[in-house]
Amino acid sequence: FMQRLLNSISDIVSVSDDRAEQRTCLICGDRATGLHYGIISCEGCKGFFKRSICNKRVYRCSRDKNCVMSRKQRNRCQYCRLLKCLQMGMNRKAIREDGMPGGRNKSIGPVQISEEEIERIMSGQEFEEEANHWSNHGDSDHSSPGNRASESNQPSPGSTLSSSRSVELNGFMAFREQYMGMSVPPHYQYIPHLFSYSGHSPLLPPQARSLDPQSYSLIHQLLSAEDLEPLGTPMLIEDGYAVTQAELFALLCRLADELLFRQIAWIKKLPFFCELSIKDYTCLLSSTWQELILLSSLTVYSKQIFGELADVTAKYSPSDEELHRFSDEGMEVIERLIYLYHKFHQLKVSNEEYACMKAINFLNQDIRGLTSASQLEQLNKRYWYICQDFTEYKYTHQPNRFPDLMMCLPEIRYIAGKMVNVPLEQLPLLFKVVLHSCKTSVGKE
Repeated sequence: FMQRLLNSISDIVSVSDDRAEQRTCLICGDRATGLHYGIISCEGCKGFFKRSICNKRVYRCSRDKNCVMSRKQRNRCQYCRLLKCLQMGMNRKAIREDGMPGGRNKSIGPVQISEEEIERIMSGQEFEEEANHWSNHGDSDHSSPGNRASESNQPSPGSTLSSSRSVELNGFMAFREQYMGMSVPPHYQYIPHLFSYSGHSPLLPPQARSLDPQSYSLIHQLLSAEDLEPLGTPMLIEDGYAVTQAELFALLCRLADELLFRQIAWIKKLPFFCELSIKDYTCLLSSTWQELILLSSLTVYSKQIFGELADVTAKYSPSDEELHRFSDEGMEVIERLIYLYHKFHQLKVSNEEYACMKAINFLNQDIRGLTSASQLEQLNKRYWYICQDFTEYKYTHQPNRFPDLMMCLPEIRYIAGKMVNVPLEQLPLLFKVVLHSCKTSVGKE
């Protein structure tokens, strides 16, 4: 199976290497030159944004504040150009305070700020407030270099696994036990940013809000990359037919093949595909394909997996020897899979949330062998913010929904890591037990 995986990954290389020429500025559509202040943009918009923020410019629009931005027309209205820079996520805090070339805080990605804050910047009120702040408190900067979220005590993804060793782990353990009801093994693999959900970052009460335009656009792009059609692998079986262990194992392999090829097709359609190297994509897919398959099986394809596949596994009867030789590691995987299924069933994860969770899990900068870990961290934060923005907008009365979703990702990583150690001949029994238990318990609800 690993050989098929490696052969499949080579398909990615067939994509033309002139992807760089396909990059376009998110502000004006001109040819982009790279990632500037958090987003893909051209040199012109990069310089314009830096000058506007450094010089504290306040512009005026003579029309309806909705001027068309293109390479030819971008200079006609400075107000609308700066407005679009902010709406698309350009990060003013990534600009060096001394005005010299090169940004600061390289790990910062695009920021998500409210319409009210954008209005304060466009009107110049934000600049006045900053001037008053520094005159009262001096020049020392003790605040987080993230966006407004961290400044207002909202959960912020500023902390990562590699940079948060000093964060008190006990607070996070207690938080996780509160939401997931289980202890955390010492070798648990956390995704980036989860430490920021310790007791030091209380959630704000729900309030009415709008969805950031960039969040809507990028979520739509993620959904467009997904194949949400039902799985094509045949899982129908005649009544009274006794399924053998070999037949069930062959079916599981065919399902894994189909799910894997869907992930490969997904990668080629990702909105950030042109931003990373083929080497990094190969490394990421090789390390996360099991997690991606598990996530999709528990969410968007769960009706088929826990319906049609469960019907097939019900007609497989393991022998006494298979039951006797089943490993303790397999039992742990069963328990965690059943718990995780119920968690997802309770949350009723939307397609939008699934697409964001999948991107966040895939963009793991802690994987060894990557050539652009810092760029991956920026992308990871981008979709972390977007997912948070969407869930807080869509599920106003579920303030804990976003951390609940994010807590599922390290659980998926842990289970996927454990499944590698389960002997292949035990997988049919493992799936039979999990699918039967989940289907039975849900049927009683």
